[in-house]
Amino acid sequence: MIVPILFLLPAFLYGAAALALWRSSQAGAAVPGWPTRLMPLALLLHAVSLAWPWETGSFHFGFAKAISAMLWIGLLLLWLQSRRLPVDALRLLVLPLAVIGVMLPWAFPGADLGQPAARPLFVPHLIAGTLAYGVLMLGALNALLMLGVQRDLQRRDTANSGPWSRWVGQLPPLLTLEKVLFQFIGTGFVLLLLTTLSGMLFSEAVFGRPFRLEHKTVFSLLSLGFFGVLLAGRAIRGWRGRIAMRFTLWGFVILLLAYIGSRFVVEVLLNRGLANG
Repeated sequence: MIVPILFLLPAFLYGAAALALWRSSQAGAAVPGWPTRLMPLALLLHAVSLAWPWETGSFHFGFAKAISAMLWIGLLLLWLQSRRLPVDALRLLVLPLAVIGVMLPWAFPGADLGQPAARPLFVPHLIAGTLAYGVLMLGALNALLMLGVQRDLQRRDTANSGPWSRWVGQLPPLLTLEKVLFQFIGTGFVLLLLTTLSGMLFSEAVFGRPFRLEHKTVFSLLSLGFFGVLLAGRAIRGWRGRIAMRFTLWGFVILLLAYIGSRFVVEVLLNRGLANG
Protein backbone atom coordinates (compact mmCIF):
# COMPACT_ATOMS: atom_id res chain seq x y z
CA MET A 1 0.00 0.00 0.00
CA ILE A 2 2.91 2.35 0.66
CA VAL A 3 3.99 2.41 -3.01
CA PRO A 4 0.74 3.90 -4.44
CA ILE A 5 0.68 6.53 -1.65
CA LEU A 6 4.28 7.43 -2.50
CA PHE A 7 3.14 8.59 -5.94
CA LEU A 8 -0.42 9.70 -5.24
CA LEU A 9 0.36 12.01 -2.32
CA PRO A 10 2.78 14.35 -4.15
CA ALA A 11 0.42 14.28 -7.15
CA PHE A 12 -2.44 15.38 -4.86
CA LEU A 13 -0.33 18.19 -3.35
CA TYR A 14 0.72 19.41 -6.79
CA GLY A 15 -2.89 19.33 -8.00
CA ALA A 16 -4.15 21.25 -4.95
CA ALA A 17 -1.44 23.90 -5.42
CA ALA A 18 -2.30 24.26 -9.11
CA LEU A 19 -6.00 24.67 -8.30
CA ALA A 20 -5.25 27.33 -5.68
CA LEU A 21 -3.04 29.27 -8.11
CA TRP A 22 -5.66 29.09 -10.86
CA ARG A 23 -8.49 30.26 -8.58
CA SER A 24 -6.48 33.19 -7.27
CA SER A 25 -5.53 34.24 -10.82
CA GLN A 26 -9.17 34.17 -11.95
CA ALA A 27 -10.37 36.07 -8.87
CA GLY A 28 -7.61 38.63 -9.17
CA ALA A 29 -6.66 37.90 -5.56
CA ALA A 30 -3.29 37.37 -3.94
CA VAL A 31 -1.86 33.88 -4.16
CA PRO A 32 -2.41 32.01 -0.86
CA GLY A 33 0.71 31.11 1.06
CA TRP A 34 -0.04 27.46 1.75
CA PRO A 35 0.88 26.11 -1.75
CA THR A 36 4.41 27.50 -1.30
CA ARG A 37 4.63 26.23 2.28
CA LEU A 38 3.56 22.72 1.24
CA MET A 39 5.91 22.60 -1.74
CA PRO A 40 8.95 21.33 0.26
CA LEU A 41 6.88 18.33 1.44
CA ALA A 42 5.62 17.63 -2.08
CA LEU A 43 9.17 17.91 -3.49
CA LEU A 44 10.53 15.61 -0.77
CA LEU A 45 7.90 12.95 -1.48
CA HIS A 46 8.50 13.34 -5.21
CA ALA A 47 12.24 12.85 -4.68
CA VAL A 48 11.62 9.68 -2.64
CA SER A 49 9.39 8.34 -5.42
CA LEU A 50 12.26 8.79 -7.88
CA ALA A 51 14.32 6.32 -5.84
CA TRP A 52 11.70 3.56 -6.25
CA PRO A 53 11.95 0.59 -6.75
CA TRP A 54 14.14 0.00 -3.71
CA GLU A 55 16.32 -2.90 -4.77
CA THR A 56 19.72 -3.27 -3.17
CA GLY A 57 22.56 -2.60 -5.61
CA SER A 58 20.33 -1.52 -8.49
CA PHE A 59 19.32 1.77 -10.08
CA HIS A 60 16.29 1.98 -12.37
CA PHE A 61 15.92 4.72 -14.95
CA GLY A 62 13.95 5.25 -18.13
CA PHE A 63 11.82 7.76 -20.05
CA ALA A 64 9.22 8.03 -17.23
CA LYS A 65 11.80 8.76 -14.54
CA ALA A 66 13.51 11.24 -16.86
CA ILE A 67 10.22 13.14 -17.25
CA SER A 68 9.49 12.96 -13.53
CA ALA A 69 13.00 14.11 -12.59
CA MET A 70 12.85 16.94 -15.14
CA LEU A 71 9.60 18.22 -13.60
CA TRP A 72 11.02 17.81 -10.08
CA ILE A 73 14.04 19.94 -10.97
CA GLY A 74 11.77 22.54 -12.59
CA LEU A 75 9.49 22.81 -9.55
CA LEU A 76 12.46 22.93 -7.19
CA LEU A 77 13.98 25.85 -9.11
CA LEU A 78 10.64 27.68 -9.24
CA TRP A 79 10.15 27.20 -5.50
CA LEU A 80 13.64 28.60 -4.82
CA GLN A 81 13.02 31.58 -7.13
CA SER A 82 9.47 32.32 -5.98
CA ARG A 83 10.64 34.85 -3.38
CA ARG A 84 12.49 37.08 -5.85
CA LEU A 85 10.92 36.44 -9.26
CA PRO A 86 7.27 36.45 -10.47
CA VAL A 87 7.10 32.73 -11.27
CA ASP A 88 3.49 31.91 -10.30
CA ALA A 89 2.47 31.71 -13.98
CA LEU A 90 5.27 29.23 -14.68
CA ARG A 91 4.33 27.19 -11.62
CA LEU A 92 0.75 27.06 -12.88
CA LEU A 93 2.03 25.52 -16.12
CA VAL A 94 4.41 23.03 -14.49
CA LEU A 95 2.20 21.81 -11.63
CA PRO A 96 -0.50 20.10 -13.77
CA LEU A 97 2.26 18.40 -15.77
CA ALA A 98 3.85 17.26 -12.51
CA VAL A 99 0.57 15.68 -11.35
CA ILE A 100 0.91 13.24 -14.26
CA GLY A 101 4.69 13.14 -14.39
CA VAL A 102 5.18 12.11 -10.76
CA MET A 103 3.00 9.01 -11.33
CA LEU A 104 4.58 7.89 -14.60
CA PRO A 105 7.43 5.89 -12.97
CA TRP A 106 4.80 3.90 -11.07
CA ALA A 107 3.57 2.54 -14.41
CA PHE A 108 6.95 2.60 -16.21
CA PRO A 109 9.76 2.18 -13.62
CA GLY A 110 12.40 1.62 -16.29
CA ALA A 111 15.04 -1.07 -16.21
CA ASP A 112 18.06 -1.64 -14.01
CA LEU A 113 21.00 0.23 -15.50
CA GLY A 114 23.38 -2.45 -14.31
CA GLN A 115 27.15 -2.01 -14.48
CA PRO A 116 27.24 1.42 -16.24
CA ALA A 117 25.59 3.00 -13.17
CA ALA A 118 28.58 1.98 -11.03
CA ARG A 119 31.12 3.80 -13.18
CA PRO A 120 32.53 7.08 -11.75
CA LEU A 121 31.36 9.37 -14.58
CA PHE A 122 27.80 8.08 -14.80
CA VAL A 123 26.28 9.94 -11.84
CA PRO A 124 27.70 13.40 -12.81
CA HIS A 125 26.51 12.83 -16.38
CA LEU A 126 23.01 11.86 -15.24
CA ILE A 127 22.75 14.78 -12.78
CA ALA A 128 23.94 17.35 -15.34
CA GLY A 129 21.58 15.98 -17.96
CA THR A 130 18.56 16.00 -15.65
CA LEU A 131 19.34 19.55 -14.53
CA ALA A 132 19.69 20.65 -18.15
CA TYR A 133 16.32 19.10 -19.04
CA GLY A 134 14.63 20.79 -16.07
CA VAL A 135 16.06 24.26 -16.66
CA LEU A 136 15.45 24.20 -20.42
CA MET A 137 11.90 22.94 -19.83
CA LEU A 138 11.31 26.09 -17.78
CA GLY A 139 12.77 28.11 -20.64
CA ALA A 140 10.39 26.48 -23.12
CA LEU A 141 7.36 27.09 -20.87
CA ASN A 142 8.52 30.67 -20.37
CA ALA A 143 8.64 31.07 -24.16
CA LEU A 144 5.03 29.83 -24.35
CA LEU A 145 4.06 32.45 -21.76
CA MET A 146 5.74 35.12 -23.87
CA LEU A 147 3.74 34.00 -26.89
CA GLY A 148 0.56 34.26 -24.81
CA VAL A 149 1.40 37.78 -23.65
CA GLN A 150 2.33 38.86 -27.17
CA ARG A 151 -0.94 37.57 -28.65
CA ASP A 152 -2.91 39.16 -25.85
CA LEU A 153 -1.31 42.52 -26.61
CA GLN A 154 -2.10 42.15 -30.30
CA ARG A 155 -5.81 41.38 -29.82
CA ARG A 156 -6.71 43.08 -26.54
CA ASP A 157 -10.49 42.80 -26.11
CA THR A 158 -11.64 43.50 -22.57
CA ALA A 159 -15.29 42.99 -23.44
CA ASN A 160 -14.82 39.32 -24.30
CA SER A 161 -12.01 38.35 -21.98
CA GLY A 162 -12.22 34.73 -20.88
CA PRO A 163 -10.31 32.92 -18.13
CA TRP A 164 -7.22 32.54 -20.32
CA SER A 165 -7.16 36.25 -21.23
CA ARG A 166 -7.60 37.29 -17.60
CA TRP A 167 -4.74 35.03 -16.58
CA VAL A 168 -2.45 36.26 -19.36
CA GLY A 169 -3.30 39.83 -18.43
CA GLN A 170 -1.87 39.25 -14.95
CA LEU A 171 1.49 38.02 -16.22
CA PRO A 172 4.64 40.12 -15.79
CA PRO A 173 5.65 42.50 -18.60
CA LEU A 174 7.10 40.94 -21.75
CA LEU A 175 10.56 42.37 -21.05
CA THR A 176 10.59 40.72 -17.61
CA LEU A 177 9.61 37.37 -19.11
CA GLU A 178 12.33 37.77 -21.75
CA LYS A 179 14.94 38.46 -19.07
CA VAL A 180 13.89 35.33 -17.18
CA LEU A 181 13.91 33.35 -20.45
CA PHE A 182 17.56 34.10 -21.19
CA GLN A 183 18.52 33.32 -17.60
CA PHE A 184 17.05 29.85 -18.08
CA ILE A 185 18.62 29.44 -21.53
CA GLY A 186 22.08 30.53 -20.36
CA THR A 187 22.02 28.20 -17.36
CA GLY A 188 20.55 25.34 -19.39
CA PHE A 189 23.17 25.73 -22.11
CA VAL A 190 26.02 25.46 -19.60
CA LEU A 191 24.43 22.36 -18.07
CA LEU A 192 23.82 20.83 -21.49
CA LEU A 193 27.45 21.49 -22.43
CA LEU A 194 28.58 19.77 -19.22
CA THR A 195 26.25 16.87 -20.05
CA THR A 196 27.81 16.55 -23.51
CA LEU A 197 31.38 16.70 -22.19
CA SER A 198 30.72 14.21 -19.38
CA GLY A 199 28.96 11.96 -21.89
CA MET A 200 32.05 12.04 -24.13
CA LEU A 201 34.29 11.08 -21.20
CA PHE A 202 31.86 8.34 -20.15
CA SER A 203 31.70 6.97 -23.70
CA GLU A 204 35.50 7.03 -23.94
CA ALA A 205 35.81 5.09 -20.67
CA VAL A 206 33.12 2.51 -21.51
CA PHE A 207 33.26 2.11 -25.29
CA GLY A 208 36.77 3.35 -26.09
CA ARG A 209 35.62 6.32 -28.22
CA PRO A 210 34.14 9.71 -27.28
CA PHE A 211 31.27 9.58 -29.77
CA ARG A 212 28.82 6.89 -30.75
CA LEU A 213 26.92 7.84 -33.88
CA GLU A 214 23.37 7.31 -32.66
CA HIS A 215 20.19 9.37 -32.59
CA LYS A 216 20.66 10.41 -28.95
CA THR A 217 24.07 11.91 -29.68
CA VAL A 218 22.92 13.63 -32.88
CA PHE A 219 19.83 15.20 -31.28
CA SER A 220 21.78 16.29 -28.19
CA LEU A 221 24.38 18.06 -30.32
CA LEU A 222 21.65 19.65 -32.46
CA SER A 223 19.91 20.98 -29.37
CA LEU A 224 23.21 22.28 -27.98
CA GLY A 225 23.79 24.03 -31.31
CA PHE A 226 20.30 25.59 -31.27
CA PHE A 227 20.77 27.13 -27.83
CA GLY A 228 24.37 28.14 -28.59
CA VAL A 229 23.29 29.97 -31.77
CA LEU A 230 20.47 31.67 -29.84
CA LEU A 231 22.83 32.94 -27.13
CA ALA A 232 25.38 34.08 -29.73
CA GLY A 233 22.63 35.85 -31.71
CA ARG A 234 21.45 37.53 -28.53
CA ALA A 235 24.97 38.76 -27.69
CA ILE A 236 26.02 39.80 -31.21
CA ARG A 237 22.82 40.83 -32.98
CA GLY A 238 20.46 41.45 -30.07
CA TRP A 239 18.00 38.67 -30.93
CA ARG A 240 14.79 38.80 -28.95
CA GLY A 241 11.04 38.37 -29.32
CA ARG A 242 9.71 35.74 -31.68
CA ILE A 243 13.08 34.54 -32.94
CA ALA A 244 14.18 33.83 -29.35
CA MET A 245 10.91 32.04 -28.58
CA ARG A 246 11.11 29.89 -31.71
CA PHE A 247 14.74 28.92 -31.12
CA THR A 248 13.90 28.00 -27.52
CA LEU A 249 10.89 25.85 -28.39
CA TRP A 250 12.57 24.04 -31.27
CA GLY A 251 15.73 23.49 -29.23
CA PHE A 252 13.73 21.94 -26.40
CA VAL A 253 11.72 19.71 -28.75
CA ILE A 254 14.96 18.39 -30.21
CA LEU A 255 16.32 17.86 -26.69
CA LEU A 256 13.24 15.84 -25.75
CA LEU A 257 13.78 13.63 -28.80
CA ALA A 258 17.39 13.08 -27.75
CA TYR A 259 16.64 10.94 -24.70
CA ILE A 260 13.03 10.89 -23.53
CA GLY A 261 11.62 10.32 -27.01
CA SER A 262 14.11 7.60 -27.86
CA ARG A 263 13.65 5.84 -24.49
CA PHE A 264 9.86 5.90 -24.91
CA VAL A 265 10.18 4.16 -28.27
CA VAL A 266 12.62 1.56 -26.92
CA GLU A 267 10.87 0.85 -23.59
CA VAL A 268 7.21 1.11 -24.57
CA LEU A 269 6.80 0.72 -28.32
CA LEU A 270 9.59 -1.82 -28.79
CA ASN A 271 9.33 -3.23 -25.24
CA ARG A 272 13.08 -3.47 -24.74
CA GLY A 273 15.15 -2.78 -21.66
CA LEU A 274 17.74 -0.07 -21.23
CA ALA A 275 20.59 -2.44 -21.68
CA ASN A 276 19.38 -3.32 -25.14
CA GLY A 277 18.56 0.25 -26.21
